[in-house]
Order: sequence, then C-alpha cells, then structure tokens
Amino acid sequence: MIRILVATDAWHPQVNGVVHTLSEVARVAEPLGATLSFLTSEGLPTVPVPSYPSVRIALPFRRIVVQRILAMRPDAIHVATEGPIGHMVRGYCLRNGLAFTTSFHTRFAEYLSARLPIPERWTWTWLRRFHNAGAGVMAATPALTVELASRGFRNVMLWPRGVDAELFRPRPGVDLGLPGPIFLTVGRLAVEKNVEAFLSLTLPGTKVVVGDGPARAVLERRFPDAVFLGAMKGEALARVFAAADVFVFPSLTDTFGLVLLEALASGVPVAAFSVPGPRDVIGEAAVGALDRDLGAACLEALTLSRAAARSFALDMTWERSARSFISNATRFALLPAAARAKVDA
Repeated sequence: MIRILVATDAWHPQVNGVVHTLSEVARVAEPLGATLSFLTSEGLPTVPVPSYPSVRIALPFRRIVVQRILAMRPDAIHVATEGPIGHMVRGYCLRNGLAFTTSFHTRFAEYLSARLPIPERWTWTWLRRFHNAGAGVMAATPALTVELASRGFRNVMLWPRGVDAELFRPRPGVDLGLPGPIFLTVGRLAVEKNVEAFLSLTLPGTKVVVGDGPARAVLERRFPDAVFLGAMKGEALARVFAAADVFVFPSLTDTFGLVLLEALASGVPVAAFSVPGPRDVIGEAAVGALDRDLGAACLEALTLSRAAARSFALDMTWERSARSFISNATRFALLPAAARAKVDA
C-alpha cells in the first residue's frame, strides 16, 4: 500500500472545493492501492482569516510538523495548498532533498486583486516560485494546464475532478414549493464568486441561493426576491439540486467548480459565462449554455436536455480522479532510497 502524505491548510470544518476533492479522493484511494494521510491544522494554534470568521489558518511550529511527517512515514508527499502548512512542508522537503508534488486550486492573483491593490503579476510570480520548487504541479482542466505552462509553471499534470452520481441524481417529483422555473446557484457567498451578477438578472420564476459567506447579509438586503437557503450538504443539498431547472454559475475566476458536475449529475443543465472554468468542464456538449450574456445563457439552458446532462456527468467519477492523483503523485514524488532513509530516521 502506497502512503501519500497530503499537506493542506484547507480542511474540515471548512466547506470548499479543495476539502471536498481531497476527502473524496481519500475515500476511494484505498481500493486502488494508496492511503492518503493528511497533515492539517488539527491540533495547531490557529487565527481567523479577516472577513472569513469561519476559516482559520494554522500557525505551524516546525518541530510539530516534522514530527507528524516522521510519524506518517510517507512514500510520497503532496502539498495541496499555498498556506502556512503548505509552506512548512514544502520547506521541510527542500531542506531534506525530498521530492514532492503540488496542486493549483485557487486563482489567488485574481482574488487578491479584487480585494487589495496588489498587481496580479506579483501574485503569479509568488505562485510560480512556490509550485516550481516541486517535481510537478497538478491542475484540474486541460485549459488550466496550458495556462499554467504558459505562465512558466513546470511539469504541469492533469488531475480531473469527479462527482458522486449516486447522491447527486435526478429525483422526479422533488419540489421546493416555489414558483418555477427555479434558477439555482450554490457556493460561497463572497465577492470573487460574482453572485451579484446572477441576482441582478431579470428572469422568470425564482432565484435560489445555497451557501454562506461574508457577502450573504448584503446580498439578502439587496435582493429580497431571491430565496437564500444557507449552507447545505449531503441529501438535503442533493434534493435542492434535483429540484432546479437551471444551475447558474456566475463565477469568472473558478478553476473548476465541482458544483457544475453536481448539477449535471442531478440532471440540471448549466448556465454560465463563457470563461475557462465552465468552458473546460462542459466544452461543446449540449448540457450547458455559455455566453457573455448570463441572462441569455439562463434562458437557453431551460431548453436543454436533463437526460443529456445526467449522461454527461456519469463519466466524471471520483475513482477516475483518484487514479490520476495517485499516478501523478507517485510518478514524481516517490521518495528515492536515500531520501526515504532520512524520513525513516
């Protein structure tokens, strides 16, 4: 059994794509011959992130991090995030001559520039330096791998995402008791998610928002006709997906968007801006409407086949995603004998 250590600053109880992806890959990895162990902020002092009180970042001590790495006795090391824990494990590997891989999940350059007067090129320079210290960097879509390579990232590898098609499935008869058609969006309510662009549209029926975040109170005041259901997960979330007529994805910067696959697996066509994230997921398939005009995309998506949406998503399994992750991590990050001796010591 291959042991892969995953260092991540994003972990439960956070609710985001990074946590969900890592959890699902770990769940299906063992039958494929790999065990994922997570080095997270658990047991470490943390501080809250400004404007994100539910999210806390760790203040890792080198001694504790090293002890945890030694206790896990990994065959491979993967650094999933660029936060304090990611930096600490990256530094440990560099000091000890150990190979490791990384993954690119978040467009920090765009996110930071939306909040602070920080030029995007500065953040891209920092990200490139962080990831190029590893043996390879994983990205979720073909277009993102091309973009990262064009920005000077080395050894970019594809790591596709998946969906639980048993949980997220069509559910005939499910009804939210709201005037239709139902236009649904799901995600964190923060400025970078561009939810305002969706809520500002003039559409028939009802706009439904699932999720929480720092922008929720402002959005609820500005758009009283929308229905805000708060954060949801599991069966309750799956039922809301299945009750929608169109899933609206207003983000301009997400690298993937797992909610796109959850909507499609539920038999719900997608409406989104024609930008890399949704374009990479949907491509030319007639399961989503991508347009510079989000309102036009929403109305077009109403005409698309729910059966086609479901069929499209069935190929996107977490087993496929896990196989790709394990292959990438072990291709570059299996520790050579000399390096393994240092870890075992």
